[in-house]
Amino acid sequence: MAHHKDAIKRIRQNKRRRTYNRYYISTMRTTIKKFHAAIEEGNTELASELFPKTVKIVQKLGGKGIIHKKQASRRVARLHATLKKLETA
Repeated sequence: MAHHKDAIKRIRQNKRRRTYNRYYISTMRTTIKKFHAAIEEGNTELASELFPKTVKIVQKLGGKGIIHKKQASRRVARLHATLKKLETA
């Protein structure tokens, strides 16, 4: 266990940030799973409705540094490609 006052404070801050980040990552994963479930069902209407919400969450996390910006960009590109594939089929 830490002995210095600064180290103890840092532990508290890290714990708070970790719970905050885990909440948002979990939310992102859930929305992506819902989007993919709509794609699997072939429900273009629902997928089109979920797409902007999903992209918004992913880009928000990328902007805040919870996930890397390039990872956020890659995820959005893949989601968009999946939606396009469904719409053209």
